[in-house]
Amino acid sequence: MTSGLLNPNNCALLLIDFQSQMIFAAGSSDGTLLINNVVGLAKAAKLFKVPIILTTIAEKSFSGPVFEQLQTVVPQPYIDRTSMNAWEDQKIIDAVKQTKRTKIVLAGLWTEVCVAFPALTALQAGYEVYVVADACAGTTPVAHNTALQRIIQAGGIPITWLQYMLELQRDWARQQTYDPVMQIAIEHAGSYGIGIQYAHAVFKTTASK
Repeated sequence: MTSGLLNPNNCALLLIDFQSQMIFAAGSSDGTLLINNVVGLAKAAKLFKVPIILTTIAEKSFSGPVFEQLQTVVPQPYIDRTSMNAWEDQKIIDAVKQTKRTKIVLAGLWTEVCVAFPALTALQAGYEVYVVADACAGTTPVAHNTALQRIIQAGGIPITWLQYMLELQRDWARQQTYDPVMQIAIEHAGSYGIGIQYAHAVFKTTASK
């Protein structure tokens, strides 16, 4: 059972293998949309000062660099590893423990392997695990959806990147993060972002009359 909502002080974000070689075979999501969503997710976590751990797999020998769009939000160094299951790498475990957070928010490539394996292992270790479904991709839609179902059956919670950001904000009276949240939504939340721009324009016009 999960306890309460996510907030900036109780969760950490673990980003897994957002690398060029991994996205080539990610067939469950459009690549442009996936990159947009994970960058929006990372910006939200950074805004609310949520600890971000970014891990790569075989960066120099096979999988290539982290997407440049993500590097601008979460700069190096990253934790490189060889295990498909990030939770079998002691460096990752230590990094998570250092955050002192019990809720782990996961996103990565591919859903059925490098997301599912650590999600299941972290759940077994007693963590609450949230998987950002629209910031993950599997090799096929079936692979992605089946992996999510497996994680859910084990006790994991699926969320979306926009839901995550709004759950951290939660109250529009929080003025310190209000404008930055709106800006992230404009840049990454599609039609919702266009709606925000429209509202700003309408109220600005009305106020000037």
